[in-house]
Amino acid sequence: MDLIKAIEKENMKTEAPKVEIGDYVRVHVKVKEGNRERVQVFEGTVIAKRGEGVKETFTVRRISYGVGVERIFPLHSPRLEKVELVRKGKVRRAKLYYLRQRVGKAAKVKERFDTVAKE
Repeated sequence: MDLIKAIEKENMKTEAPKVEIGDYVRVHVKVKEGNRERVQVFEGTVIAKRGEGVKETFTVRRISYGVGVERIFPLHSPRLEKVELVRKGKVRRAKLYYLRQRVGKAAKVKERFDTVAKE
């Protein structure tokens, strides 16, 4: 078991992005089309995190032309170029699946204003 964890640690990115539930993020993903590679940006709210180590993933949800779109990103994937934090969210749940039933302003997550910086 320790051997597996050692191999996983070796394959992980050195600095994984700090992504929390409820945060509004902009994810830059490398997309391969034929022989070209470009960066595609996916912007939305982080509604779930799961897994640990190399297998850790996070789910981002956004509304596109009135339709809810969710994408699951592996946190340590080499395809992830960067994850920008647009604003922090104030939530009291580990999973925000209830946002799927909400429409319009009800689907918004309140912004969190930290007075004391946490490190």
